[in-house]
Amino acid sequence: MLLLRVTSPQRYFTVTRASWARRTLATVADTPSFRIPLIDFGKYLNASSDAEKRQTAQEVVNGFKEVGFVYLDKHGVPSSTVSNAFSRSAEFFSLPKEVKQKLAWEDPRSNRGYVAVGRERVTQSADANEIAQLRAKAPDFKESMEIGRDWDQTWKNQWPQESDAPRFKQTMLDFYQTCHDLHVQVMRAIALGLDLDESYFDGKIDQQCHNLRLLSYPPIKTDLLRGDGQARAGAHSDYGTLTLLFQDSVGGLEVQNPHTKQFQPAPPIPGSIVINAGDLLARWSNDVLRSTLHRVVAPPAKKISETEGITPHRQSIAFFCNPNFDAEISCLPTCVGPDNTAKYSPVTTEQYIVGRLTATYM
Repeated sequence: MLLLRVTSPQRYFTVTRASWARRTLATVADTPSFRIPLIDFGKYLNASSDAEKRQTAQEVVNGFKEVGFVYLDKHGVPSSTVSNAFSRSAEFFSLPKEVKQKLAWEDPRSNRGYVAVGRERVTQSADANEIAQLRAKAPDFKESMEIGRDWDQTWKNQWPQESDAPRFKQTMLDFYQTCHDLHVQVMRAIALGLDLDESYFDGKIDQQCHNLRLLSYPPIKTDLLRGDGQARAGAHSDYGTLTLLFQDSVGGLEVQNPHTKQFQPAPPIPGSIVINAGDLLARWSNDVLRSTLHRVVAPPAKKISETEGITPHRQSIAFFCNPNFDAEISCLPTCVGPDNTAKYSPVTTEQYIVGRLTATYM
């Protein structure tokens, strides 16, 4: 297991495999170090013994316990698959605004469709009025396309015409399934790391109630980012079990150090996937696993005048993994005891996620 240690909230860089071995960063004096583990997940997927599988599973769980984030390497998702998804995503966001607006997001129960720049304001607040005020003052400077399971009988995905976005639909359907399959494997590792049966979560996540979010952060002049509370995406935790994040080389993701409360960069590592635990996994584990605040900030801008700059375009793809909507999220049996009573009342996935989405968008 390799460890990423980052201590400067202002510094952005892309880590290459060659520089990885050479790079040594000092920790902040008198504060606990902040390490996001880089885990070779191939050792779990291709384990030759139960002991080897459990060792990797424990590394995954420890990462979520200590930081809430891990980098997953050798995860089995081909780089060509990721590159193809990014290409189709870029083509979609390059469509005329009026074409994208025909696919506009409408309902938190569906959580499907196109979200224009400024419509969303992610935050930890659950108060709709407070979020509306934040959105008016400091909207998130990004646009997204939300995709759910395509066979849902109640809620339908909003696909562009094939003539407008060739191969977009099939590419995203294939990528959705690829991400779900990896999610199942990571949840099995978590189960082992928490001393549960490896298949404990299988029947609770098999309905694929996930959300594939394509994200585009358009170039923006720096004067628009100087206002109070401005960000590309505000500080928040995610709602479900896990989030699989695929980043381009631009960077901008920052994770809150749980010890110092400072936000620190989580730079892209070629070939890896950033995975973080969400609110429902934290509730399920009685906060044994950490749902960590994170945000997206603008990368360094290109100077266009003496007083103004413009940021580069950024792309990312997030796969928000959720339990089945009717699954009851109550304390796992290995995460409760005489000295560690259950902190949360049971809640269904749908109750929790729809409530958070309603406040975020409406």
